[in-house]
Amino acid sequence: MFRLLKIWCAVLVVGGLALPAAAVLKFSNSYYSSRNKERSVRSSTSLIILHTTETSSTGSALRKLRDNGECNYFICPNGVVYRIIDHRRVAFHAGRSMWQGKTNLDNHSVGIEAGGFHNKPLTRAQYQALAELIGELKYIYKIPDHCVLTHSQVAYGVPNKWHKRSHRGRKRCGMLLARPEIRALLNLKSRPLVDPDVKAGRLVVGDVYLANVLYGSPSQKQQAVSYINAPDSNLISSGRSAWDIARDGYNASTTTYVFPNGTKKQGHQIADFRFLPSGTRVVVGAEVDNPAEHYQTIGQQGKAQDIAGAEVLLNSTIYVYPNGVYKRGHQLTATDVLKLPYGTKVLLGYDVGGPISTAKLPSQICGGQWKSADTYFLIAGALMPGNQIDDKKIPSGAMIFYKK
Repeated sequence: MFRLLKIWCAVLVVGGLALPAAAVLKFSNSYYSSRNKERSVRSSTSLIILHTTETSSTGSALRKLRDNGECNYFICPNGVVYRIIDHRRVAFHAGRSMWQGKTNLDNHSVGIEAGGFHNKPLTRAQYQALAELIGELKYIYKIPDHCVLTHSQVAYGVPNKWHKRSHRGRKRCGMLLARPEIRALLNLKSRPLVDPDVKAGRLVVGDVYLANVLYGSPSQKQQAVSYINAPDSNLISSGRSAWDIARDGYNASTTTYVFPNGTKKQGHQIADFRFLPSGTRVVVGAEVDNPAEHYQTIGQQGKAQDIAGAEVLLNSTIYVYPNGVYKRGHQLTATDVLKLPYGTKVLLGYDVGGPISTAKLPSQICGGQWKSADTYFLIAGALMPGNQIDDKKIPSGAMIFYKK
C-alpha cells in the first residue's frame, strides 16, 4: 500500500513513463529510435519480456537496437536505462513467439534488453535498474509477476533439420533471468512452473537443457547450466549438434566451423549439418536476435517432408506453386504433398491475409509487420518481401503472408 501511495503522491514523468520521485532509475534518450514514428501503439499489453544482448559491446548493441527499433528499453551494465521505442508502441523484440497459444507477442508486450549474456550474471546495477523498471511497468499495465517472462520462454521455432515439429528452444536469450533466485532479486514472487504451449501440445521441447533450466528440479537446473557452460560447449559431439550450439545461426555466414583437421567453413558453405564430425568447433559470430526467416523451395532444400517435417498438412504451412497459386497444408492430401512440383515455395508457421484493397490495407491485416523482410506479398504470381514493397504500388487483390 505504501508503494502505491508513494506513486500517487510523488510522480515524475520520464520519457512518458510515470516514476516515483524516489526511483533510482537513470534514463537516457541518446539512442531513441527514429522508428518510433512508424510503430503502432499496442492495443493491449499483458507481458514484459526480458532479453540479453549476447555481446559485451554496449555501443554496438545500442546502435543495432536503435536502428532497428528492437526493444523498448536497454539497460547498460552501469544501470543506465536507454529508451529505444516508446513503451506504449510496438518494438520488434520477440520475433517468432508464443505464450498460452497467443502469437506475435511484440503486439502484446514491452521488451527490455540487458547488456550481457544468457549464461552469465548481470551486474548489480542492472538488477537494481531492472527491478525498478519492471515494477513501474507492472503498475502501469497491471501485469502480474508470472507474466514477466524471458525471450527463451516465449521464442519458438518451426520445423528444421533436427526438429520435425514446431518447438520451444529457438533462443536461450535471458535464460538465467527466469531462475527463481534471480527473479527474487527482481522482486518477482511468482513464475510459470510449466511451459503452457508444450503442455497443450502446441509445441514440443527442442532444447531439453533449456527446459530444465526454466522448469526443472533444482538438480536438473544445475546440471543443465553446467552443460551449457561447459568448456566444450561449442564442440560438436554425439550429444551436441550444430543447432544445439548456434541455434538460428547454424547456417549463417558469420558462424565458423573449425574441423578437427584445422580446415574451416562458414555456415552458409555447409550442405548437410547432420554429418559434421565430432570435435568440430563452432564459433558463432555476432548474433542476430531475430533473423529474418525466408521461404524454402522444394527441390533446392529437399522435398516438402524435408522442409515441413510433421507439419506438411497444417494450415500454417503455405505452398506457393510455380504458377503463383497458393494452398494451405490442410487443403492438401498426403498424396498431393508428394506431387508438389519442383520450385514450389514453402512458408512455415505463416498466416494469410487479403485480398488487399483500399478498404483492407496491409497494416490493418498484420500491423507494422507488413514491412518486415519475412512478410511476403503475392503479386502477379511472385513473392515480394515486405521491406522491398512500395506501399503506394501494392495492387488491389494482392495477398499477404505473415508469420503467426
